[in-house]
Amino acid sequence: MSLLEVSALNAYYGDSHILFDVSLRVEAHEVVALLGRNGAGKSTTLKSIMGIVPPRSGSVVFDGKEVAGAPAHRIAQAGMQLVPEDRRIFGSLDVEENIMLARLTAPDAWPLERIYDIFPRLAERRRSRGTDLSGGEQQMLAIARALVRDPKIILLDEPFEGLAPVIVRDLMAVCRKLADAGQTIVLVEQNLAATLALAERAYIINNGHIVHEGPTAEIRADPEVLQRYLGV
Repeated sequence: MSLLEVSALNAYYGDSHILFDVSLRVEAHEVVALLGRNGAGKSTTLKSIMGIVPPRSGSVVFDGKEVAGAPAHRIAQAGMQLVPEDRRIFGSLDVEENIMLARLTAPDAWPLERIYDIFPRLAERRRSRGTDLSGGEQQMLAIARALVRDPKIILLDEPFEGLAPVIVRDLMAVCRKLADAGQTIVLVEQNLAATLALAERAYIINNGHIVHEGPTAEIRADPEVLQRYLGV
């Protein structure tokens, strides 16, 4: 059984039908990308899997248990972590306080030293408030808060958006290091080159429908698919 199996997921914002029978799977220790144009339904898929946007119908089986419709905090306790596009760090707390807050309810929290080994910049900024961090540092902190809870799977929503190329390079290196260590990752990202370099498989979503699935090497080599669904 896959670590994550999503079947026939339908989600709505009010009366607007956003996701249509979305199905996907993620194996343990795999990096999977969800690709598509802006507004295609990528972020909504992550939020529905995480329980932030409760699905109207469909199944989400995580680590052998049905979690569709469960509250987000229960899904988090089961070992899933979402790093949202807007990061959601606490601006009035310093770096270490943000991380410690995330550790509080984690069954097997990482030691702080492990986080600082991955993100040396956060160790340097450990007493800086969230509002005083750069965009790249805030993104590092958002990922660190997820990692400190020792998740079975991380959902990354646009982790490289708006960041300088050098910061994107550093974050890609971190993601690669995590993947090589066996961390399961689902990645939503507009930076196609970065995404296809990190992920082994990808799903393409268009207008709320999964329209293509396959190894990233095949997608990268198929100009027709890239043009039709991703506009590149």
